[in-house]
Amino acid sequence: MNNSGPLRTVITGAGIILGGIAALNLASTVTLKTISFVSEKKRKKTALPCMACRGKGFYICKLCKGNATISWSPMVQRCLNCLGKGYD
Repeated sequence: MNNSGPLRTVITGAGIILGGIAALNLASTVTLKTISFVSEKKRKKTALPCMACRGKGFYICKLCKGNATISWSPMVQRCLNCLGKGYD
C-alpha cells in the first residue's frame, strides 16, 4: 500500500498555507514600517523643535544630572530614572 500520496498532499497544502501566512506577515510588516518612516520624516520636516530638549531629541536627566549615576552617601548607584543613560 502506498500512502505517500495523501500525506504528501497534506504536507504540501500545509506548506503553502504557512508560506502564504509568512509572506503576508512580511509584506504587512514592511508596509507598516515604511508608512511610519515616511510619516516620521514628514513630521520632522515640518515640526517645530521641542523646547524642553531644544531639538536634540533628549534632555539631561534631572535626577543624576547627566552623570548616569547617583552618589548616595554609602554607595554609588545607577540612575533608575534614566536607566543609566544620562538622558531621558
